[in-house]
Amino acid sequence: MISTARVPADKPVRIAFSLDNASDDTPPEDSIPLAFPELDQQLQPLPPCHDSLESMQVFKQHCQIAEEYHEVKKEIALLEERKKELIAKLDQAEKEKVDAAQLAREFEALTEENRTLKLAQSQCVEQLEKLRIQYQKRQGSS
Repeated sequence: MISTARVPADKPVRIAFSLDNASDDTPPEDSIPLAFPELDQQLQPLPPCHDSLESMQVFKQHCQIAEEYHEVKKEIALLEERKKELIAKLDQAEKEKVDAAQLAREFEALTEENRTLKLAQSQCVEQLEKLRIQYQKRQGSS
């Protein structure tokens, strides 16, 4: 007998069936769809023996562990991505720090050069003033 039921679109659907007249109660392994396709084959939960309550409980536990494993792997992937982002930000910050230090050194050098040039300019202005005075004296005495 086939029964049908409405299932919300956002809920996962698992279909199970059995053949009462089948000679072997356990279907071949490759005919069972993988419950967790992202898991390695050796980590896939093995199908339970439907006649054994213990087997069903172990299968349920294995499925829960597989889900937790999947969540942990997903979280690890997200954390590794975040780590890459943070390393990139750190590299950028270190580069900016080096750039800032270089700019500070250049500023100091330019400030010193500016002070030296101002001193040279004031000396030149004094010397020019002395030369003007001497020139005026020569013009006045001639």
